[in-house]
Amino acid sequence: PGLDGASLTEVLDAEQVTITAGVPTVWLGLLNHWREHNTSVPSLHTVVVGGSAPTRAMIDAFEEEFGIQVLHAWGMTEMSPIGTACRLKPAMVNATQEERRRIQLKQGRAVFGVEMKIVSRKGIELPQDGEEFGELKVRGPWICSSYFKMDESGSHDADGWFATGDIVTIDPDGYIDITDRSKDLIKSGGEWISSIELENIASSHPDVAQAAVIGVPNEQWTERPLLIIVPKPDRQPTKESVLAFFEDKVAKWCIPDDVVMVDALPLGATGKVQKIKLREQYA
Repeated sequence: PGLDGASLTEVLDAEQVTITAGVPTVWLGLLNHWREHNTSVPSLHTVVVGGSAPTRAMIDAFEEEFGIQVLHAWGMTEMSPIGTACRLKPAMVNATQEERRRIQLKQGRAVFGVEMKIVSRKGIELPQDGEEFGELKVRGPWICSSYFKMDESGSHDADGWFATGDIVTIDPDGYIDITDRSKDLIKSGGEWISSIELENIASSHPDVAQAAVIGVPNEQWTERPLLIIVPKPDRQPTKESVLAFFEDKVAKWCIPDDVVMVDALPLGATGKVQKIKLREQYA
């Protein structure tokens, strides 16, 4: 029952675990414990990360500090539950570290039995060129075809496609990259801002442990991004240093308007950040 770093280390080591899976918040606690106590789990060679995307800093830490491979995966309950796994194709084995990391940060390629496509708001299928982004639709023999006691659902169509609610790109090699959940995209002045992209940048700041970005109402721009961060232990990041970290990484109008420091982010049972609560709190 214990998901703290010390408890996880104890059970992983006692059972000689070689591969394990969890959400980023769990692995962040494990990494912090290992660093603080100068320990690790020698048997462990692969960590699967799902639920939300691992940051570049997390992948670097596992692989460079502890020699553990990070496998990024994605899915949904409605998919029973796996949809993609991010294994490098054979041709990428000799790629540079930067090229490998660029792929590892994506959610991966469809597993056997899963079909995928992206569509525009009008339902038109879009090219899989890694540039065009739209809503991800999936279908397959074990993907849900309807919801219980619902004759019709806006998530299902007559051809068996299920609308995931994720906004993604699919590159020519078949790797999907989730830009955001449709409900989490921030509409600012007629343009869309990805909360995931901003969270990944903020989480790479040396003083930031966790980050969440939400859209808050704005009279002029409809919505503007607000960054909420949990500082690393014994670190005291400033609003100015965190916002300056975004410069040259995203367009100026994408940079959050403000930064809020908190002790912890609200998490659901699976370890995902509960953005609904954040929106209510900071509306």
